[in-house]
Amino acid sequence: MPSNDVRILAQAAVPTAAVGAIAAVVSGVVAGGKGAIGAGVATLIVILFMGIGLYVLQRTAKSLPHLFQAMGLMLYAAQILLLFVFLAAFKNTTLFHPKAFALTLVAGTLAWIAAQTRAHMKSKILYVEPDSGNKPEKSGHSS
Repeated sequence: MPSNDVRILAQAAVPTAAVGAIAAVVSGVVAGGKGAIGAGVATLIVILFMGIGLYVLQRTAKSLPHLFQAMGLMLYAAQILLLFVFLAAFKNTTLFHPKAFALTLVAGTLAWIAAQTRAHMKSKILYVEPDSGNKPEKSGHSS
């Protein structure tokens, strides 16, 4: 991953992890240990899903730029659907507190999207990649 992609990933993952840590503390106080576990699991799922999505989107932008916008829309729709699947699958679990899990999943997703949007707006991404190699030589003679 180029350094700009890693920077955007870090600028999105760190605030999401901070939101997850706050949610784990609040859930731990409100719902006990199972609440903290639910918040932690939700935070990990958000960072994993959204991080993989960002990686796939960056690879698509480099290899198939004409499909970038369609891929982005499809990817975000798939991520939201998968997050809803996780919410439905763990709705009645006894492994952790399901409400803490669900609320942290939503809060983490919103934090990721906001942080990624901010990172993209602040980054200086070139619209056209400059040629790194052969430039035509200019001569003083006209043909």
